Amino acid sequence: MPRYTVTVATGSQWFAGTDDYIYLTLMGTEGCSERTLLDKPLYNDFERGAVDSYDITVGENLGEIELVKIEKKKYWMHDDWYCKYITVKTPSGDYIEFPCFRWVVDDKEIVLRDGRAHLPQNDKSRVAKQHRRKELETRQKTYRWKEWHPGFPMSIDAKAHKDLPRDIQFDSEKGVDFILNYSKAIENLYINQFMHMFQSSWGDFSDFERIFVRIKNTISEYVMQHWKEDFMFGYQFLNGCNPVVIQKCTQIPENFPVTHEMVADCLERDLTLEEELKAGNIYLADYEIMDDISPNTTDPCTIQYLVAPICLLYKNSQNKVLPIAIQLNQTPGDENPIFLPSDDTYDWLLAKIWVRSSDFQVHQTVTHLLRTHLISEVFGIAMFRQLPAVHPVYKMLVPHIRFTIAINTKAREQLICENGLFDKANGTGGGGHVQLVQKAMKKFTYKSLCFPESIKARGMESQEELPYYFYRDDGMRVWDVVKSFVSEVVDIYYASDETVQEDEEIQAFVKDVCSFGMQDFDYCEFPKSLQTREQLVEYLTVVIFNASAHHAAINFGQYDWCSWIPNAPPTMRKPPPTKKGQVDMKFIVESLPDRGRSCWHLGAVWALSQFQENEGMFPPCAQ
Repeated sequence: MPRYTVTVATGSQWFAGTDDYIYLTLMGTEGCSERTLLDKPLYNDFERGAVDSYDITVGENLGEIELVKIEKKKYWMHDDWYCKYITVKTPSGDYIEFPCFRWVVDDKEIVLRDGRAHLPQNDKSRVAKQHRRKELETRQKTYRWKEWHPGFPMSIDAKAHKDLPRDIQFDSEKGVDFILNYSKAIENLYINQFMHMFQSSWGDFSDFERIFVRIKNTISEYVMQHWKEDFMFGYQFLNGCNPVVIQKCTQIPENFPVTHEMVADCLERDLTLEEELKAGNIYLADYEIMDDISPNTTDPCTIQYLVAPICLLYKNSQNKVLPIAIQLNQTPGDENPIFLPSDDTYDWLLAKIWVRSSDFQVHQTVTHLLRTHLISEVFGIAMFRQLPAVHPVYKMLVPHIRFTIAINTKAREQLICENGLFDKANGTGGGGHVQLVQKAMKKFTYKSLCFPESIKARGMESQEELPYYFYRDDGMRVWDVVKSFVSEVVDIYYASDETVQEDEEIQAFVKDVCSFGMQDFDYCEFPKSLQTREQLVEYLTVVIFNASAHHAAINFGQYDWCSWIPNAPPTMRKPPPTKKGQVDMKFIVESLPDRGRSCWHLGAVWALSQFQENEGMFPPCAQ
């Protein structure tokens, strides 16, 4: 009688094993096996990390094995089980692998296909087509769109991490518990001793060093030593946490009336400001998006302030980018002076601090939250809704965005919600961060996610004109590598542009992103369909690059660049100066975050800069 050997692998994460009854049915082209209980007498099956083998004897050959059905039934209480994969050795000696990499919960069943990728038009059998359809029907009921705030990209319909589908929850929720990570940070950094003086100011900059002793590393210590210097201020526009604001300036904005006489002492080439503009040596950082954003008012005892500065930058003869003029708000006037390096030391230092504070707000809310997390969640939800696990694009994308929905849900639950941790530390807390995302969305486009396009749009593409822009140079290399990888995979499965057009699942995926995830906002210009292999390659490169490489570039350096609080103040407690010559050290220190908010800030940048387990790996989590 034909005999099949079935091998079942249980995951190695916590609580992956089960004591429940596991049944298996082999489904072949010529027939099905009987529903078989997988059980070894006197042996504890399906332990965490175990690989168990079973022999299944059938009355007649089942033909080619198409599907494997797993059923879990309660033993004495529901006991979730994480199945990694199942392999089947056929009577002829062939091995067929059926990847699973998912949780089997309650009294549920899972039907698996073998691990080979198939486009929908390549599935000819009724069984294969039906399996694809049922999988997507189930997923579309499980992964539902929901609007968290008007004008936001859509998110998952789940109030809390525990409400998410089990397969996309973190194995250990503690790993992404922001409150727990804040607490750990405060304890590990020995800054809890300052928390009882929550609203008191620091005495001077040396006081900040008292909480900096435990947290400094090579970069952060260098920042602490050089943060006041113009070269360090300018360098961060190129290679700090937020290297996406700086742009080439070809004409001084009308609302920023800088003249040659103001900056003549800063120019080194015996050229006028107009000539330096034409030569490509002038750059701009404009935080217009911060204009009219409401400052945090959640604490009635502390008034907080925001500005929308404009900063003019100059590439000198040593190719260093230096600030040469700063205006703290968008509307020029007598009470909105243009600060210059030639001004009093404290005037110039405070102007730079205000720019750094605004840059921090934009980085956290727009560059980080919106452009990586929220957008990647849109791609993730649409992927689960429209691409079955057997689709090659699903297999390609799922390792890159498998945790995005979970961490975003946790953030909405603890970090950016009303009375969340943003409200405790940041000047845009209390709703300003919501306004920032809504405002940023009105100018957000699909093409801005294409790395080469985003660099070119800011006039920053020339390495000869602006060397040492490592974010651009390294980013282009990574983009090209990702694109090359994607191209090779696409070429395997899509023989022509017509193959792309005929793939109804990839077309549904792209349409779901645009019509539901991005709510059909015309100004976003997300494609509603893909017509060529080239378009598909670009689209998939965007998804992978922004969820992985770009997120790494703008996230993991937060601890390095922002732990020295005067270099990245999360809030400011004094109004911006309206006149020159009225600022001293005491005013600057009192403008910076108080002791309590400094501690919350340190906890935040420490926690957000930590790697999750297996981050950066390419695990075999796709079927």
